[in-house]
Amino acid sequence: MSLQGHQLVIARVFSEAITVYYEIFRDVRNVISREKQIKGGSRAKKIELINVMNAGWKELYDGL
Repeated sequence: MSLQGHQLVIARVFSEAITVYYEIFRDVRNVISREKQIKGGSRAKKIELINVMNAGWKELYDGL
């Protein structure tokens, strides 16, 4: 009996994630509530939120 080894190669496509929108909260319960609200919204609503705060979709991480 002979066993052959098989190698599975998985190609991953990496994309760079940038911070284009954020909100600041003092209470974690408010964070969770807002996160659920945003996640439950449509893609169009999320894009609108970003455009209101950051119309140019610039990286905001350095300003946090």
